[in-house]
Amino acid sequence: MREIVFDTETTGLDPTKGHRIVEIGAVEISNLIPTGRRFHVYLDPERDMPEEAFRVHGLSSAFLAGQKKFREIAESFLEFVGDAALVAHNAEFDMRFVNFELGLLGIEAISFDRVVDTLTIARRRHPGASNTLDALCQRYGVDLTKRDKHGALLDAGLLAEVYAELMGGRQTALILQAEAVALAEHGGGDLLRRRPQKLVPLLTEEERAAHGAFIAKLGKEPVWLRYLAQPEEAEVEAEVMEKRA
Repeated sequence: MREIVFDTETTGLDPTKGHRIVEIGAVEISNLIPTGRRFHVYLDPERDMPEEAFRVHGLSSAFLAGQKKFREIAESFLEFVGDAALVAHNAEFDMRFVNFELGLLGIEAISFDRVVDTLTIARRRHPGASNTLDALCQRYGVDLTKRDKHGALLDAGLLAEVYAELMGGRQTALILQAEAVALAEHGGGDLLRRRPQKLVPLLTEEERAAHGAFIAKLGKEPVWLRYLAQPEEAEVEAEVMEKRA
């Protein structure tokens, strides 16, 4: 299933009070595995940058002044998203800003029915615990060493890893993907995992002899011999059969 994990950075908390998006970062995932496709833009908010917001993401008015406006990237953003579900942490915040920007351009809002809120999922799975993105990364062992400030693309990448863990599917998906690659490389060869050391047989000699006697009653070439795991077992059975012949 194709999904888009995304994040935004803004000039403030409320688009109805004049605040705007200054960065969008999005990564495409398929069955919880990143595909490598990304969407990332910095945006000129056409207004000043409040100090509180600057301390969060470090994007200055001077840096953003030469960037594209949202109206210039709206089409490419929507094309990247397509009909995929959108995944965000505290999704109501990000979607409110995205839909506000779309509304300014007369573009239909994205339905919240298409949105997955990882904060809601995390609160269900970890009630009473801190469920910030940082806390979730630490809980699931996701590397945070590159995150000194908030950044939309970086946070989207981290969230993609967290989302996979929240859904309980990353390890399973990675194993299935690895097996699919191995199958393709070996032309459909045997993918069964082999033990590094064989198990010690639990059969006694009496049980072996009794089994051999039973096999001897099945004819001169019983199909059972084809499925014996140990070569020495085949020799024992064959010897018993010769004596019985």
